[in-house]
Amino acid sequence: MSFKAEERVKVRLEFMRMLARMKLDPARAELLGGFFEAYLKLNRKEEEEFSLELGKIDREEAEAIMQITTGWHEKGRAEGIKEGIKEGIKEGIKEGKLETARAALKKGLPEDVVAEITGLDLETVRRLKGGLN
Repeated sequence: MSFKAEERVKVRLEFMRMLARMKLDPARAELLGGFFEAYLKLNRKEEEEFSLELGKIDREEAEAIMQITTGWHEKGRAEGIKEGIKEGIKEGIKEGKLETARAALKKGLPEDVVAEITGLDLETVRRLKGGLN
């Protein structure tokens, strides 16, 4: 299905209104809402227009729609935080290996031993050693 540019906001609003009227449990509503969000992504201007149109409908219905969209935004935010923590830990481990390698090289340990101890490849250890001089 394709929609004209001027219909996109209206189509999304009507879908969300139908979804809110169905009174599904939050998990199902979030799933369907998230699917439709992926199917019909709105740009920033359209999102602003959607918000304006949302303000024009019945308050209870608008709140029900916001409940659905807030749920999937919170879930996305939580997943983003989790991924960020995972990436931070990974980066911290890598930095720790580099610091250990630098210290070992300063103590005069051979490059191959430093590579074996830290798990870094030999080329990385050689670059580190070159940076110490």
